[in-house]
Amino acid sequence: MEAKLTLKLDKYIIEEARVYAKNRNLSLSRMVERYFKAMVEKTQSKKKGKRYSPLIEELSGFISLDADFDFKEEYTNYLMEKY
Repeated sequence: MEAKLTLKLDKYIIEEARVYAKNRNLSLSRMVERYFKAMVEKTQSKKKGKRYSPLIEELSGFISLDADFDFKEEYTNYLMEKY
């Protein structure tokens, strides 16, 4: 459910935010909504004891690794090949 919100902000901040949003193909309302959502999710994550940001939590399901995958070993191998 959507609701209307009226904010009073410095004119300069509003204009800069509009430019920022336009450059990212977002509406100012959508940008503010995303900010509020991230703020709320961050607070909820802290309450639940989560260590990661909402974005990381959301993206974490895209990659599936074997249970015995050793990150340190793989990173060491990567560095050895690189240098």
